[in-house]
Amino acid sequence: MEYERLKQKIEEKTARLGIIGMGYVGLPLAVEIARAGYAVTGFDVQQKKVDWLNSGHNYIGDVVESDLAALVKNGRLRGTTDYAALADCDCVSICVPTPLDIYQQPDISYVQASAESVAQYAHSGMLVILESTTYPGTTEEIIQPLLEARGLRVGVDIFLAFSPERVDPGNKQYKTKNTPKVVGGVTHACTALAAQLYGQVLAGGICEVSSPKVAEMEKILENTFRNINIALANEMAILCDRMGIPVWEVIDAAKTKPYGYMAFYPGPGLGGHCIPLDPFYLTWKARAYNYHTRLIEIAGEINNGMPEYIIGRVSRILNRQKKPLNGSRVFLLGVAYKPDIDDLRESPVLKIITLLEREGAEVCYNDPFIPSFTHEGKTYESIPLDEAALQNADVTVITTNHSAYDPAFIAAHAPAVFDTRGATRDVEGEHVERL
Repeated sequence: MEYERLKQKIEEKTARLGIIGMGYVGLPLAVEIARAGYAVTGFDVQQKKVDWLNSGHNYIGDVVESDLAALVKNGRLRGTTDYAALADCDCVSICVPTPLDIYQQPDISYVQASAESVAQYAHSGMLVILESTTYPGTTEEIIQPLLEARGLRVGVDIFLAFSPERVDPGNKQYKTKNTPKVVGGVTHACTALAAQLYGQVLAGGICEVSSPKVAEMEKILENTFRNINIALANEMAILCDRMGIPVWEVIDAAKTKPYGYMAFYPGPGLGGHCIPLDPFYLTWKARAYNYHTRLIEIAGEINNGMPEYIIGRVSRILNRQKKPLNGSRVFLLGVAYKPDIDDLRESPVLKIITLLEREGAEVCYNDPFIPSFTHEGKTYESIPLDEAALQNADVTVITTNHSAYDPAFIAAHAPAVFDTRGATRDVEGEHVERL
């Protein structure tokens, strides 16, 4: 029986693992599985990632390079662009991006292509797990038919499950290893095998749910919850500004309540691959059920509008100096979407840069994690954060609260500071303004 044979392989750690997508999700997962004693092959369409992996060179912040190098050296982990190697894998996890297209609709082309590759080389006794965040139904509507078209019966010959990634880049406490894992299989046998595999590797505990759809919806709920609560914090910030009330003090006071309240904070907009995008997967799918997700869409509008609001506040600060935005030098501190990481994905700062330059502002930036980047065909270089840079700017905007930034130093040397992250809450000065 295929189930018993695969179960034994997983238990004895003789099962061969394949991870499709060597990015922020796939590489840390591949490292943890290899550290647990399995042989792992990482698949990616980008040759440079495969070359870095095979040379033991880490390119993901949450991976320790010495761990990666050791696993590559001892043969536990290798990378390839040749998807034919899937034929030798007993278990395959799909960890590819799921972006939105220009119409804010799900783009599951990476999942589709990966699933087709898996189906091409699928065989009896294989476990396939989708980890990519997507709309409820993807596992059974996209991947299952491809496998069954090969004559493989899901739950009998081959096993299929969904287990959402929960990667939080830069989180000092929770990593892939110790974050609880949710697993939902097409059948009970599918769930059991996926839970067994992750239970052998991870230390955060396994939560088994009744179906892939439950697991898919669970992940969307996680990020929609954050999206909506951040939108509430942003709306409170806008209202508090109009009323002359410091929103950061309001939030600090509210979070003293030991129950019924969880602190979320305003900012220049949402970034990262998950929170800005995932709720749109649900709103898109809801239309098929004749339901309009009004609260989710309104939250998206509020969060997506924050960069324009930031530009308005910067203009107001400059106006008080009798300066127009056109021709003013704006110094942005931080372009990463969150503190202490080098991740630019969906960073709201990119939109802020576009809006500032559209109005004729001269934009410069500093980010200790991102020395340079290209946006809309233009390359930007980080400049040193020193007295001269601060003094030469008409306004300095704290857009990412990296721990390396000293708010007191910034306030002491910048003629005007606009803090979108609450980093200067303990700094006095009429020239310092907060969101």
